[in-house]
Amino acid sequence: MPYSRTSGIDRRLFLSSVLGAAAGVAGLSGCADSSAVADTKGALSAPLAAKVPAGTSLKIASYLGAQQLQLKLGKLGPLPFKVSTWANIGAGPDVINAFRAGSLDIGNNAGIPPIQAHFQGYATKIVAINITRKPNYLFATKPGSDIRTVADFKGKRLAFSQGQAQGVVLLRALKKAGLAYDDVRLVPLTSNQFLTALQSGQVDVAPLANSQAPAYLKQYEAKGARAVTTDVVDLLNLLWAPTSVLADPAKAAAVAAYIPFWARSQVWTYENPDIWNEEFYVKTQNLTLPQAKAVTALANKPLFPPSWSEAIKWEQETADLLAEGGFVKKFDVGQLFDHRFEDIAAQAVPAEYRR
Repeated sequence: MPYSRTSGIDRRLFLSSVLGAAAGVAGLSGCADSSAVADTKGALSAPLAAKVPAGTSLKIASYLGAQQLQLKLGKLGPLPFKVSTWANIGAGPDVINAFRAGSLDIGNNAGIPPIQAHFQGYATKIVAINITRKPNYLFATKPGSDIRTVADFKGKRLAFSQGQAQGVVLLRALKKAGLAYDDVRLVPLTSNQFLTALQSGQVDVAPLANSQAPAYLKQYEAKGARAVTTDVVDLLNLLWAPTSVLADPAKAAAVAAYIPFWARSQVWTYENPDIWNEEFYVKTQNLTLPQAKAVTALANKPLFPPSWSEAIKWEQETADLLAEGGFVKKFDVGQLFDHRFEDIAAQAVPAEYRR
């Protein structure tokens, strides 16, 4: 059965509820940003400066303060520019809104937010890629659920955020299980609403990050909540920025200088799970040490590809999957990648982390 529409939800209402006011301000036609892209086209193809000009600053997303802590614990050295803001922003829709407001220059997300930004008419570019080979999410059920497999999702209410990684993981899991959108009830929410929706029984299933699941299951497993695991992955962990930022030669140079620090911080965290468990998960996220160890046991080895060909193919498949459901319009995702930055992350890490 084709993926034609969202069961039980009017398409326009669904999109409105997910996109919110930000899309309304910009307009889904993206006319305002089209002129901006035209104005910056030359700057976006200019070679990157070899040195960051003095006085340059960036506003960088650091969800839950993780990035600053990685840089500090890993003793990775001072950044060659000023960070005017470390923004505690992680969810894709929040990052897009921060980009629009000018309160953020570079974000760290999965592959779907840049697709969503494009659909909203807001111009951004991907500047670094970390390939994810193992699942970062599992599906958690509400307390008292009889759901055991993805096939059991049929007829159930599923938490769905079309602008976040959790959304594409759900869509890919449904497709792999042979379920169409009409077979389920997609409930439009953002990921920060998933836990409350599960606890209250508003939804039957929600995709949770591996770091969220242990605490939820500890509290509700005795009441019949459970995890449904799959081998579905969200391949891309990426850095991205507005084209207006990348068209500024000084800021583009700062972004290029930041990428090696970001890549090395991922490697350091992977190689030092005991320190990260104690300093981040236990001290800042209030997990127990066993819970923290359960999270890091599922951690992906960071892999920074010198070539983005696999990433572009995956991003195109994701965009096409969303287009099949009518969530976005079909387009060529190649325009989302700024190839000036393509091999920077890979060159910054040891050979075993280049893939």
